[in-house]
Amino acid sequence: MKKWFAVIGDPIEHSKSPAMHNAWFEELSIDATYIPVRVTSENLESAVAGLKTLGASGWNITIPHKTAIIPYLDELDELAEKMGAVNTVVRTKEGKLKGYNTDGVGFVRSLEEAVGKSHKDKPVLLIGAGGAARGIAFAMQQQGYTNLTIANRTVANAQAIVDEIGIGNAISLAEAEESLADFGILVQMTSAGLATGNFSMPFSLERLAKGAIVADIVYNPLMTPFLKAAEEKGATVVTGLGMFVHQGAIAFEHWLAEYPNTNSMIAQLKAQLGGN
Repeated sequence: MKKWFAVIGDPIEHSKSPAMHNAWFEELSIDATYIPVRVTSENLESAVAGLKTLGASGWNITIPHKTAIIPYLDELDELAEKMGAVNTVVRTKEGKLKGYNTDGVGFVRSLEEAVGKSHKDKPVLLIGAGGAARGIAFAMQQQGYTNLTIANRTVANAQAIVDEIGIGNAISLAEAEESLADFGILVQMTSAGLATGNFSMPFSLERLAKGAIVADIVYNPLMTPFLKAAEEKGATVVTGLGMFVHQGAIAFEHWLAEYPNTNSMIAQLKAQLGGN
């Protein structure tokens, strides 16, 4: 029997997940399909019930439902529970709905794919304290990055994540700018990553350490304003495309017990997005 999967969110038209997963199904000769479904916040509960009734084998969740979906699931993976957010649902053999979060681990895999695994002792600066920062902080700690600092406009929000993961420091954006030379890895997770007409950088990169590794979690555009500024300062930059592909690949593995080819997918999407 043909399996089917979906991604739900609002808006959803921009999502590259259907193209990615359907390409993997074809590549691996898996009889399955993956569709985008626009679900508004007021229809989330009925949409989850509908997906279950119609026999979806699993689905991804994007903005704005990653936290709101939790009450409608039967169980959560440990990391998703800690993060308080879900981006992947698996329908178990028993017919239950289990929530996972593959974003943070997907980021770590993409970072290590780009720069290797020899940087775990470097001081890491996470910029921003929203859901993405929370997930990446948990995942980095879990994968052995223990020297973490979280910078945010509202320091109390950064401190809340530090308290939850049990390690690290919370500082203001001004303090981050002042001490920028102390960090070997920067991860940009504020709206400064978006190429809108009126974006503003979280802070100046004037003091960025020579040879620093700078990542952004936004993948469209590939080279965000933050990454462009970091590259001009001589940093090694890591775009958000690898995170997007790896979080999808981890979801794929949860559903079908097979890890798809991420390298060819990154190359395909990079070409679509106008990257080199």
